Amino acid sequence: MSHVPQIKIPATYMRGGTSKGVFFRLEDLPASAQQPGPARDHLLQRVIGSPDPYAKQTDGMGGATSSTSKCVIISPSSKPDHDVDYLYGQVSIDTNFVDWSGNCGNLSTGAGAFALHAGYVDPARVPENGICAVRIWQANINKTIIAHVPITNGQVQETGDFELDGVTFPAAEIVLEFIDPADEGEGEGGGAMFPTGNLVDELDVPGVGTLQATMITAGIPTVFVNAQDIGYTGAELQPAINDDKAALAKLEAIRVAGALRMGLIKTPEEALKRQHTPKVAFVAPPQDYLSSGNKQIHAGDIDLNARAMSMGKLHHAMMGTASVAIATAAAVPGTLVNLAAGGGQRDAVRFGHPSGTLRVGAAVESVDGQWTVTKAVMSRSARILMEGWVRAPGDAF
Repeated sequence: MSHVPQIKIPATYMRGGTSKGVFFRLEDLPASAQQPGPARDHLLQRVIGSPDPYAKQTDGMGGATSSTSKCVIISPSSKPDHDVDYLYGQVSIDTNFVDWSGNCGNLSTGAGAFALHAGYVDPARVPENGICAVRIWQANINKTIIAHVPITNGQVQETGDFELDGVTFPAAEIVLEFIDPADEGEGEGGGAMFPTGNLVDELDVPGVGTLQATMITAGIPTVFVNAQDIGYTGAELQPAINDDKAALAKLEAIRVAGALRMGLIKTPEEALKRQHTPKVAFVAPPQDYLSSGNKQIHAGDIDLNARAMSMGKLHHAMMGTASVAIATAAAVPGTLVNLAAGGGQRDAVRFGHPSGTLRVGAAVESVDGQWTVTKAVMSRSARILMEGWVRAPGDAF
């Protein structure tokens, strides 16, 4: 019996923020996977080790969490005044699909560093020592991200003393700017940052009841609810949610109801193939708690607590894109996020998440009665974990 041998594909395994994934240059992929479609999806799934009914991804590069089941494709930019195009695939762990519906804010950090490592940035723009502004076209959502990457002796600086809660070791700080991060493409509001036209809605959730909700598209489409309204304090860690099947079902029902109300899907069944977006998050006023890393978080050091779901599980920290949504909603007086933070208008917020705290800035303005966000800013870090070739069976795609 003959067998198709494995193929070798140049790849880089990178951490970006509190996520990690396999990064590819577009031109290094097999020809059939250089275009969107089943061949690309099947190849990335096989690289990551999905779909895996055991939900372990033992036979692949994935880490069996939403934060580590990711692939990135980088290529020279198709857009003027940009260095690279960045395409992100969220690979489902145990079901047969790759979700291309949104961005990964954490791996956006890696995209900027990888662009430099791969030689995609004009050498004339790279200082010998200093900061290089890498202009990234986020191809999933058609948005600009600017990664301010530190350079030492002409190379990307990866080590440093910047600490990020949710990441064990310090590294070099990379500042990310998300330009005009509100989604323009979907929803009943015709591209409005608040697609229903309201800062707070009454959201009918089958099996749960009617909840107050703030639905926003900044960073990533997100449905915010009050922690207290769904029986939580807002200081929960992963086991309190992820070990409770009833809790997971309730939060997924909220997500589906929000997706329908935002116009992102037409039927509840469509949510099964759109798990990456929207996110559902619950917020609460600040309170003391002990983080998952046994770090004491004091209420006086944060503006609010926030917890968010990613691919059906409570995230161990906070997704970068959801952080943009939190900062933007916090800056708009009257949203649930803003009220949890004490109300008023603000240009930055520090929130507590399961692993610690994060500060994110957002610039918003009201134009003709419509709120818009011009920019969100946060600091992350990134480093290469391994580089070389990844192997996949030749008949896997």
